Amino acid sequence: MTDPQPVRPRPRLVSPPALHLRAMDNLRFIRETMEGAAFFTAVSGLGEVAVGVTALVAAWIASRQAASWAWLQVWLWEALVASLLTVGAIVWKARRSEQSLLSQPSRRFVLALCPPLIAGALLTPVLLYSGNVGVLPGVWLLLYGTGVVTGGAFSVRTVPVMGMAFMALGAVTLVAPIAWRDALLAAGFGGLHILFGGVIAWRHGG
Repeated sequence: MTDPQPVRPRPRLVSPPALHLRAMDNLRFIRETMEGAAFFTAVSGLGEVAVGVTALVAAWIASRQAASWAWLQVWLWEALVASLLTVGAIVWKARRSEQSLLSQPSRRFVLALCPPLIAGALLTPVLLYSGNVGVLPGVWLLLYGTGVVTGGAFSVRTVPVMGMAFMALGAVTLVAPIAWRDALLAAGFGGLHILFGGVIAWRHGG
């Protein structure tokens, strides 16, 4: 007579996750991956052209100022006008193309663009009150170009190229005679914005 075999407990069957839950997880992963790999394409070429036009006007007005403080005020007002135009144009283009300004590429673009601009804003009063007004144009162009290059790493290729052009002009401006400052600022904030803004509008729409 053989001994009875011990009864083994049956393994508990674990039901697989519902099909729709797995599909939702897969879709979420795909969406996050695509969002992380995408570029910020809401930079408005038309907005940059408008900024360039206002910069040319500002350069002409600034060149007629005798006092350094009056000269600086002209360019500070221009910086405010340019910022409003740029932000407004980006919002307009993003809405027209149904892009989210809170997406990951948008956040990366802003976070990369802002630090050099903040550095320029902080250096401006320091250089003014230390009597080094003559280096401000070069510093502005160089730091603005740096911000455009770093932010442009998350945008279309034309944007970082524009930033490198600003950096090159800024380097030249740092060693150029102070009498050329408004002409060089006009060439940068005016001419380069109009040139590259036209390219962006033509290649990428708006």
